[in-house]
Amino acid sequence: MWDVMRARLPLRLARSAFFAIVCVTLAVGAHRLGGGSAPSFTTALAAGAVVLAVAAGLAGRERSAATISVLLVVAQVSLHELFDRTAPAAASALPAVHAHGGLGVDLGMIIAHLTATLITGWWLARGEVALWSLLRRAGARATGSLRVLLALLTREPAPVPARSFGFPSTVSRVRPGRVLLHAVTRRGPPRPAVPRLLARAAGTSSV
Repeated sequence: MWDVMRARLPLRLARSAFFAIVCVTLAVGAHRLGGGSAPSFTTALAAGAVVLAVAAGLAGRERSAATISVLLVVAQVSLHELFDRTAPAAASALPAVHAHGGLGVDLGMIIAHLTATLITGWWLARGEVALWSLLRRAGARATGSLRVLLALLTREPAPVPARSFGFPSTVSRVRPGRVLLHAVTRRGPPRPAVPRLLARAAGTSSV
């Protein structure tokens, strides 16, 4: 379930804003390192707003490293062209001998943009994987806790045994006649004492 989870609006805006800030900062830095002039604050702010809007439309779910790298390359190329077109014009015309240096400046900018883009794309992709991994773990724990809570709430209480006063119903009472029926009755009435006395007297007289 968590493999297809979608990002809600706050998370989407936060990821998009972070991507826009990184993208514009990277473009301005690479443009400066390549020999270009720094864009104005208004131009950089407008470029960040455009990047934010595009990124917000694509930040609905987790993006792969290839997708992030492609988006970053397209954004860097677009921002490079924007910064070139909005750069302030030179105060004086350059000498003709320096006119051939434009190709070198453009090649340096391309190399700077490409190197910075590859490094930043890898870094953003790693952050994307770490973020969504953390969200999946948090979601799994929340789901497990919710299931335990629902199980506790929906579990039926155990029945309370009723107290019984007197003999339990499971104890079978023995009838009196049943014990006498199975008893062995071999002993008769006691013998009279007169014959035993006569026998003793006869024994005494013979002596």
